[in-house]
Amino acid sequence: MADIVDTAVGAGSFNTLVAAVQAAGLVDTLKSPGPFTVFAPTDEAFSKLPAGTVDALLQDIPQLTKILTYHVVSGKVLAADVVNLDSAPTVEGSNVKIDASNGGVKINDATVVTPDVEADNGVIHVIDTVLIPA
Repeated sequence: MADIVDTAVGAGSFNTLVAAVQAAGLVDTLKSPGPFTVFAPTDEAFSKLPAGTVDALLQDIPQLTKILTYHVVSGKVLAADVVNLDSAPTVEGSNVKIDASNGGVKINDATVVTPDVEADNGVIHVIDTVLIPA
């Protein structure tokens, strides 16, 4: 099985996320044993951000790193576990809000569109919106 980074690359719908992870120098971290849970925004999710946001973040590595690490939770948290939580601490340091009350799962304002994409060092939950820490 591939690690989280290679799984994201192979999926083909996370080109912006992978480029951001590379720019922030987080590839080695996300290839390490982990395990990690990554709430992974698709390219379409990044395209919803205001024009110029991604380019600006690629020039502001500390802010980019803060946003990216806000999408990562230590440990392997599968969908079956997520539905029993109302929040989770991120690697960035603050919590994401989890709401599984309406049949689907929301992470802050993002909807999980594909849960439990397994990788050998964790799990990816595909989301439709980029998470921005407070």
